[in-house]
Amino acid sequence: MRTLISTGSPFEKTAGYSRAVVDGDWCFVAGTTGYDYATMTMPEEVEAQARNCLATIAGALRDGGFTLADVVRARYYVTDRAYVHRVYPILGEHFGDVRPAATMVVCGLAEPEMKIEIEVTALRRDRR
Repeated sequence: MRTLISTGSPFEKTAGYSRAVVDGDWCFVAGTTGYDYATMTMPEEVEAQARNCLATIAGALRDGGFTLADVVRARYYVTDRAYVHRVYPILGEHFGDVRPAATMVVCGLAEPEMKIEIEVTALRRDRR
């Protein structure tokens, strides 16, 4: 059973994607930037953007019946090498015990205000 999950972001319709797709026991969460989708505002600091990314991701996972503990793969994209060590503690707060396979890439993103983008893949676990 394939289920599409939306956050209501206008980008989803315009660019033709879902925030997340659940397919069986898998949940694939699209690259998520630091927008607060309720207000469509972007904080200035990379740390606040990272927290917004993770909150949006956690919500999409929850909507699909998953949690951050189910994440098996994470990809982090930052626009400046200096941001890497600034976001590590935030990532550790959320994934320190989960320890998914992860990649950090320094690159350009779609809009100049975007400093970080995060995508994850989760696998539903037996929760007995």
